[in-house]
Amino acid sequence: MGDASVRGLAAIPAVRRLIELALDEDLGRGDVTSQVTLGPDGPQVTAEMNTREPIVVFGIDVATAVFHLVDPRIAVEVHTKDGARLDKGGLLLTARGPAHTVLAAERTALNFAQRLSGVATLAKRYADAVSGTKARVVDTRKTTPGFRVLEKAAVLAGGCANHRFDLGSGILIKDNHIAACGSVRAAVEAAKAKAPHPLRIEVEVTNVRELDEALAAGAEIVLLDNMTVAQVEAAAARAHGKGVIVEVSGGITLATIGDYARAGADLISVGALTHSAPAVDIGLDVRT
Repeated sequence: MGDASVRGLAAIPAVRRLIELALDEDLGRGDVTSQVTLGPDGPQVTAEMNTREPIVVFGIDVATAVFHLVDPRIAVEVHTKDGARLDKGGLLLTARGPAHTVLAAERTALNFAQRLSGVATLAKRYADAVSGTKARVVDTRKTTPGFRVLEKAAVLAGGCANHRFDLGSGILIKDNHIAACGSVRAAVEAAKAKAPHPLRIEVEVTNVRELDEALAAGAEIVLLDNMTVAQVEAAAARAHGKGVIVEVSGGITLATIGDYARAGADLISVGALTHSAPAVDIGLDVRT
C-alpha cells in the first residue's frame, strides 16, 4: 500500500488502522484475478462510483483514502459531500488510474461507502419522523466493533444526534447497575456523591415507582425504558415538572417514534440507527 496522505475522518489514527485492516483482509494475498487478466502493465481506466437508489452520502473521505492507500497514482475526483442527498444514479466520485489497482481497491471502498451511507440514510428517515416536535433522535453504543467513530459521524450526517461515545463520556445508570446497588435511589445517590462535576446523572427506569425514586434522589435525566406512549406521556409530565430531561428507549420504530416524540420525549435513543441500518446499493463502473 502507498503512503499517500488522507484527509478528514480517514486521517484519524483509529480510522486509518480500520482501513488498513480492511485492505489487508481483502488484499493480503493479492488480487489473483487482476494479476492474470491485467497485470501491472495493464490499461489506465476511469471508474465512477454511483448510487443505485436514493441515499444520504457518507464515507467519501474513507472511500477516497482506500484508493490512495492502495495506489497513490490513483486520482480521485469527488463529486458530492458527506451529508448530501443523492437520487438514484447520483455520482459520488471518479477514480482514474491503473486498472489492476483501481479494481483492487473497489470492494473495500464500496464496503465503507455502502455501510456508512446506509447509516446516514436511515438516520435521515428517523430525523424526518420527529420533524416538528421538540424531540431529538440519538444513537447508542450498539455500533459495529471498530466502526464507532465512523458510524456516529454518519448518524450526525443523517440529521440525528450522538449519545455517549463510550463508557467514559457520560453517567448512565442502567438496570444492572441498579441491581448491583440495590435500588434506583442507592445508585443515584452513590453517583451524585462521586460523579465528576461536568457529568449529568441519568438513570434508567421502567415504571412509576422507579421514576419517583429517581426524581426524589436528584437524577438530572431519566431514561424511560420500554414504556407505552401513554406511560411516557404521564411520566414525562412528572419529570418535566421537576425540570428533569426525559429520554425514551426500547423497541421504538419509524412507525411509532412520532407518537413518542409527541408524548413529551426530549431524547429518543434508537439502537437501530447503527445496529440495523442496511447497506445501500452503491456501485463502481469502469468506463472505457
